[in-house]
Amino acid sequence: MKLNNPGRIPFGELGIIALESCKDLGDSVDLQLLERRGEGADGSERESYLITANEIRFSNGEGKVSLKETIRGKDIYILCDVGNYSCTYNLYGIQNHKGPDEHFQDIKRTVSALAGKARRITVIMPLLYESRQHKRKGRESLDCAIALQELEHLGVDSILTFDAHDPTVQNAIPLIGFESLYPTYDIIKTLIDAEKNLTINKSNMIVISPDTGAMDRAIYYSNMLGVDVGMFYKRRDYSKVVNGKNPIVQHEYIGSDVEGKDVLIVDDMIASGDSMLDIAKELKARNANNIYCAVTFGLFTEGTRKFDEYYQKGLIKKVYSTNLTYVSDDVKNAEWFKCVDMSHFIAEMIDMLNYDESIHPLVDATENTKRLVADCKVASDQV
Repeated sequence: MKLNNPGRIPFGELGIIALESCKDLGDSVDLQLLERRGEGADGSERESYLITANEIRFSNGEGKVSLKETIRGKDIYILCDVGNYSCTYNLYGIQNHKGPDEHFQDIKRTVSALAGKARRITVIMPLLYESRQHKRKGRESLDCAIALQELEHLGVDSILTFDAHDPTVQNAIPLIGFESLYPTYDIIKTLIDAEKNLTINKSNMIVISPDTGAMDRAIYYSNMLGVDVGMFYKRRDYSKVVNGKNPIVQHEYIGSDVEGKDVLIVDDMIASGDSMLDIAKELKARNANNIYCAVTFGLFTEGTRKFDEYYQKGLIKKVYSTNLTYVSDDVKNAEWFKCVDMSHFIAEMIDMLNYDESIHPLVDATENTKRLVADCKVASDQV
């Protein structure tokens, strides 16, 4: 247990508001902080840093957020998972599931309920709201930029997110803090801990990008692991639009031979999962060995049936995804799924920010990741 350092002075008394969508993650972060700090700043034993916020919905869909304790002078961190579709309320007698729009509205309601009394307000939104609508192509909305500006206008001092679809969206709010963090270290650590038989070298493993957009991420993973990188190019039919997208005609592979190698496919998210499963099938056709998938957000918008099927057929070995967004019980209990816990990362980040310390070691975990992989390779050589 790590006790408070008397030389560290907090920016303000710490307060965490974990909205309904982030309750489980918030509880875990709170426990991590209590263990990390050991005692309250006044020397007394703290029971919790969480501040209760009631998200009230009226029967016609209108709502409000009510805080149950004072927040005057506190350093407030608001946690919200805009992708949590399990939160429900009654709308005209019908059970309605909250979507991203409603979760984002609750963030704004919470900031409004603070009424300018907090010393500093930081919003931690792991899945960035409207991140896939970050730039304009023709006559269409520019949702992500507008949402960030709304938070700035409400008095939010800083916004923290993970694996933003395009981090340059922060240009919409140049006068307040914005950080896009990455769970690469934690994913690689979980992969190494879980896959004891995995041999990490160029002869036995390769990292694959599922498309051109994820290539930078794949290159980073390959550099950290010291293995080659390959890429699939999505050839689309631009004469058609199906479910808002141009359908994929063929996946074209660019890279070294994958025969006999373990493969790690990396991306920011799994939505329906069709693209990633198609690539797994293509890789197996090229005689790849075990196929692992690693993503920051596992949405599984069309359920788990296809993943169950591909796992039973031996086309995929395991899917690694974080708990930064809601994961259903069906996914959690699947044999092919492994959750990467990020609560300790968020707790460490909040602790450092509360003491006005630099979070650069968390923003750039390159050296820690290299040491982790090097230690793994040494242990493998000794075996």
